[in-house]
Amino acid sequence: MAFKGSCQCRSIQFEIEAPVKWCAHCHCRKCQRAHGAAFVTWFGVDITQFELLRGRDELVWYASSKPARRGFCSKCGSTLFFKSERWEEEIHIVLANMDDNLDCLPSAHVFYDSHVDWLESFSLLPKRGGATGVIPLTED
Repeated sequence: MAFKGSCQCRSIQFEIEAPVKWCAHCHCRKCQRAHGAAFVTWFGVDITQFELLRGRDELVWYASSKPARRGFCSKCGSTLFFKSERWEEEIHIVLANMDDNLDCLPSAHVFYDSHVDWLESFSLLPKRGGATGVIPLTED
């Protein structure tokens, strides 16, 4: 079974072949800064299960540390991939950039000792949505 994904502007498109090896929420400071978010949900597949379908020229790699690189789109800025010498045979992909649901769900919070304090209030906040993004979804 194959799953497709892309960057925000769809200049970079890719496909992975199941099964996914793992999926987890990463709370490390590098992920927080690279994505501007409290955490990033990644999944990993064997590099042989990954195919870049479009956007080779738009894909840029940034050396975020000595053994690791992060791949992003030069047009829209979407951070998509992570490669490390630690897991040479794997590519890690941002779950939010997938077009389809995967064959697994997140199973852990990693680097949780770096989590942001304001994340704890997340589930207590009012829920909004709809066409405008601010229509109440539940009773406040």
